[in-house]
Amino acid sequence: MKVFHLNIQAKIFMVYVLIVACLGISLVIVNHAMKDLQAEIEFISNHDMTVHELTSQVQKNILDMETGIRGYVITGDEQYLEPYEIGSRSWQDNYSKLYTLLADNPGQQRNLEQIRPLILSWIANTGEYVVQKKREDNQEALQHHFEQHTGKKIMDQLRTQLDSFLVDEKRVTAERIEGLNQSNEKVLYIWYAIIAFVTIITFALSLFLSRSIVSTIKQVVKTIREITDSSSHVDLTARIEVQTKDELQELAFATNDLLGSLERQSWIQKSLTEISTIYQGITDIHTLAKAFVSRLAPKLGAAYGIVYLRKNHSVETVFIRVADYALADQENATDSFRLGEGLVGQCAVDKRIFLIDHLPEDYIKVTSGLGEATPRHLVVAPIMVEGRVEAVVELAAFQPFEASHLTLLDLLQEKFGQAIVNVLGRMEVERLLGESQVMTEELQTQSEELQAQSEELQVQQEQLRMTNEFLEEQNLFAQQRATELQKARDELADYARKLQESSQYKSEFLANMSHELRTPLNSILILSQMLMENDQADQEESEVGEYSRVIYTAGQDLLRLIDDILDLSKIEAGKMEIMMDEVNVSEIPQLMQSIFDPVAVKKQLAFEVHVHPDTPDVMLTDGQRLLQILKNLLSNACKFTEQGRITLRIEPANPASVRELLPELEGETVLTFSVTDTGIGIPADKQELIFEAFQQVDGTTNRQFGGTGLGLSICREFTRLLGGAILVESELNHGSTFTLYIPSRRENTHQAGQVPELLAEKEVAAAKSSVIREQEPTEADTPNSATSTSEDRLFQEKCVLLVDDDARNVYALVTTLERKGIRVEVAENGKQALEILQGGQEYDLVLMDIMMPIMNGYEAMKAIREELGMDELPIIALTAKAMKQEREKCLEAGASDYIMKPLNIDQLLSLMRVWLTK
Repeated sequence: MKVFHLNIQAKIFMVYVLIVACLGISLVIVNHAMKDLQAEIEFISNHDMTVHELTSQVQKNILDMETGIRGYVITGDEQYLEPYEIGSRSWQDNYSKLYTLLADNPGQQRNLEQIRPLILSWIANTGEYVVQKKREDNQEALQHHFEQHTGKKIMDQLRTQLDSFLVDEKRVTAERIEGLNQSNEKVLYIWYAIIAFVTIITFALSLFLSRSIVSTIKQVVKTIREITDSSSHVDLTARIEVQTKDELQELAFATNDLLGSLERQSWIQKSLTEISTIYQGITDIHTLAKAFVSRLAPKLGAAYGIVYLRKNHSVETVFIRVADYALADQENATDSFRLGEGLVGQCAVDKRIFLIDHLPEDYIKVTSGLGEATPRHLVVAPIMVEGRVEAVVELAAFQPFEASHLTLLDLLQEKFGQAIVNVLGRMEVERLLGESQVMTEELQTQSEELQAQSEELQVQQEQLRMTNEFLEEQNLFAQQRATELQKARDELADYARKLQESSQYKSEFLANMSHELRTPLNSILILSQMLMENDQADQEESEVGEYSRVIYTAGQDLLRLIDDILDLSKIEAGKMEIMMDEVNVSEIPQLMQSIFDPVAVKKQLAFEVHVHPDTPDVMLTDGQRLLQILKNLLSNACKFTEQGRITLRIEPANPASVRELLPELEGETVLTFSVTDTGIGIPADKQELIFEAFQQVDGTTNRQFGGTGLGLSICREFTRLLGGAILVESELNHGSTFTLYIPSRRENTHQAGQVPELLAEKEVAAAKSSVIREQEPTEADTPNSATSTSEDRLFQEKCVLLVDDDARNVYALVTTLERKGIRVEVAENGKQALEILQGGQEYDLVLMDIMMPIMNGYEAMKAIREELGMDELPIIALTAKAMKQEREKCLEAGASDYIMKPLNIDQLLSLMRVWLTK
């Protein structure tokens, strides 16, 4: 009996046919049930919903008629009868349609028949009657009709019967929906039963089919596991055996083919890796070629092998034998081939592998200790890198070369070729390195010789010239070396010259600064010594006042000098900060005139300020720096002008000048401040020099005009910080014009409140006071006795705690305050001040120094506020620090206000009046 075998596709197809047949039968049954359900749903949707809608329409028609009658009766307008007329026409049509739809429900038809007479009665007895009486304007009949409520009774009865009718109809609809739900549940039960039946059939068929397939697959898997399960080492030589006659047998055959292919690929990769590892650490091309052919020949089963390497000789390229394997007949072996010569040369030209079988008996003999034989198969392969043949390998074997052997050769081409290029490159680098070392030694020797010759040239100029000529003729390198040395000497000479000039300028500056500092210092020392040595009884009050004035003026001069040096130091260190704020330009003329009019009057000069009408009243810049620049320029103009006039002009800048000097500010608001004098003028060669620090037109100590040479340098740097420019135009003995270009910034870059304005006001007040005291001492020192007496009453019997460790400051402040009638208590440090305050004595004000031993001013003020709880006690901080954030730091520590050292007594007393008044 012949056994019939089904393949897997046929088995799966049969199962699918059975499952589809079961599903088809199930779908026919379910479809029939669903059609019945759909018919019932359509009946309810079309019939019951229509009945409900028509019932609602009848109710609406009655309501429209009633609404129309009411509107007409109230207004008498015929337009209100339109709903009544439409309702009286439409209700009968809707009633007839509704009655027809209720043919399947006689009970509801009878209920509907009872409603019709009521509608007709209301129309006849109420609707038509009321319309007729209204048209006749019979108000008495209408009044009587509405008082009897005839129409209302009929309408109430209509609403009741319609509502009852609608309730009955909804009940019928609900009963039908309930029946529909029961039918739906029956269909679901049928569907569940069909699904269960089909599932069982499908499961049974799937189980049968899976067993028939899985049993064979398990056999294949078992065989594959037996092949691979050998201590994590895959045995690619094993093969799968399957007895089935279906696709699984084909799977086994394909797996066997795959194993064979993997075995070949594994051999190729393993061989490729083994051969590639021999390249590491080899730096000689012969060693590389020998290692390569010795490892490759056994892999391919070759009996002998030769490697030919590419060499370029003048105009032709040849391939030289550099390594061989098992070559016995060395004498008859060819040592080199040209391109196209023999198989080796032709292989290099064609750039492809040559495979030759069935070699003749006398082609070549492979010799061993037991005998000799002739290989019958030959392969010649090129070794290429980026399309260029670098070497040719020739191998001979007794057995034919397999496809895997040729694949391995093809894969080795690029790797072995790259190794050849790398080794040749390393050999070339080593050769060049050796040559470079030799050349370096030679150059070093020549450099040492050249250095010795240069030293001799410095002693004997004639010998240097002869040696240089000899070196120029003999060695180009020596010439370059000499040029570099000459350039270095020139640079050193130029640097030495600049250094000497800088040293000279600084020496002149130090001499000038010494002169400028000694003048006020001498006055202070001499007059203070006179005050100390002479008995006060021997001195007149005018002399004491004069001595005090001179000492005060000299101290102010010293302070200005120190401020200039500090400003320049801050600028050079990059610590100078600009504080932007609104500056009232219209106030600058009056301010400058108040400061410099006394100076001009004393020197008999005319001082004028001109403001252009188009000049804006307000600009955004650092007002303190701008005023400092203007004061420096005007001070210089007063100093260097003996007769004539000094003019300050303020006006908008010329756009052409802004475009040339400050192109980045084109289109923005820029003002010019021009200071013109009729003084001595500046030579043309000195006009750039005067802006450099420490330098003046006349920098000697016996110069006619004093000064340190820092003013214009500070002006230039301040101008740069403000984003502007400063120019000078001058003619010797005819005067000078300094023009200052200052932009009005668009944004405030520092939210400093009113601090810049306050600082500017203080600086202007101090400068104004200084100028008046220097130029008009009599007026500056004449007090107003009435004003002074009224102000001093505030200080009477006030108690002040002075915290300072400097005995000189303590003496000066105590003396000044006690003259005003103030009682002063002194503490040497912050800790002692806390102890005094804890003693119970009440003080009206505290003057707190910052830099003190044991406990400094910051700590003391914080302790007074936090530990002692004296929040209302005024504390004025006294500090010598001129840092920008010092005021905020003092206020943060608990100070009520802040004043800088050296103290201006008038400012201190003014500040004390403010806080004592509070």
